[in-house]
Amino acid sequence: MPATPDVTGDGFPAADRGETHQEAVLRFVEQLAMLLNEAGLPRMSARVFAFVLADDAESYTAREFAEGLRVSPAAISGAVRQLVQAGLLAKERAPGARVDHYRVYDDDIWSAIMAQRRPFITRTLAVLSDGLATIGEDRPGGRRIRETIEFYRFIEEHTWTAMQEWQKYRLQWADDAPAQQDTPSQGSLGHATPTPDPSASSQ
Repeated sequence: MPATPDVTGDGFPAADRGETHQEAVLRFVEQLAMLLNEAGLPRMSARVFAFVLADDAESYTAREFAEGLRVSPAAISGAVRQLVQAGLLAKERAPGARVDHYRVYDDDIWSAIMAQRRPFITRTLAVLSDGLATIGEDRPGGRRIRETIEFYRFIEEHTWTAMQEWQKYRLQWADDAPAQQDTPSQGSLGHATPTPDPSASSQ
């Protein structure tokens, strides 16, 4: 299978810019971290998460994160703790080992991350329901709480329905991906372009 070219954030292969693969990874990390930071994730946590998505190792120690991101180890500790608490990273320690290792959930990353959210939604609904019982639904505040409850119920139901559809799609995508990598079509700039889905025209 031919290797996929390293691509920088501007869509051009890293080699065309005179960059190494690692430099291309760091460029991507900064771009994604900026977006995640704008969405509310602290900057260093965003950089660590983007790095673990884009880099190739299966797991990392805090020191390896620091070396990969070219920052001090002290800057990493709070970031990995927050990512573990948020369910975005898993923390493991092998028997007899003295350091923790961190990784994403490689077997369906996003289903695993979303599953971490379900207990939070359950607890939130319980708190909201208790608050509604105390405050009463006949007041403006109570009506807002009721609407919030219904919103969370809606999100919970439709999120897990969407996750089931995603898991089906992911299996199909995983089956199709090797064939697409073996025979990429080329765009006008020499980059691989998506192969059309034959089923799309039948829908």
